[in-house]
Amino acid sequence: MTMSFESVQKLTDGELIVGALGGRSDGFEELVRRYQRPITSYVFRMLGDYESSLDVTQEVFIKVYNSLSKYSSEYKFSTWLYRIAHNAAIDHMRRNTVCPQSLEAENVDGSYQIQIESQRPSPEKDHEMSEWRTEIESVVRCLPPAYRDLILLRHSRDLSYDEIAEVTGLPLGTVKNRLFRAREMMREIFVERGFTGGLI
Repeated sequence: MTMSFESVQKLTDGELIVGALGGRSDGFEELVRRYQRPITSYVFRMLGDYESSLDVTQEVFIKVYNSLSKYSSEYKFSTWLYRIAHNAAIDHMRRNTVCPQSLEAENVDGSYQIQIESQRPSPEKDHEMSEWRTEIESVVRCLPPAYRDLILLRHSRDLSYDEIAEVTGLPLGTVKNRLFRAREMMREIFVERGFTGGLI
């Protein structure tokens, strides 16, 4: 049994999950329609490679489909989905080299020392917004993965600190600490590249 497209669109995520678990293919199809683009965008910004992000996103929705019965309604579906995407992206990064221009070493206190080969844009383009946005994304890609992920969840996906803690499985205090460190690292990289104004 299927419902009209308009009727399916009006259902909540929870209702769609119940329908999908009851054998309704249109329930899961609507969940994919709702979240495929934001999940692909999130994974792409983690990996920096479009083809890989499509592959990982496909893996994510296969895992979601196979794990729907384990979903607990005490969590927002989107938070649970981002957790699966987070884990899939991290797994992919472990299998592949990411951001080869970044050399990172963890210090004794748990902070990171990071060295970046300068990829400074030409001076005449320094003030163009498109270049600035590209520069920001370039800097984010060069953060250690654990820090990059938190910046993306916070600033690209607009998740709260509590939601980020749920997605990553990290304690709330660790999330806040790492976000602070990530912003500091970004400032250092911007300064290294010659950008000194309007830093985050």
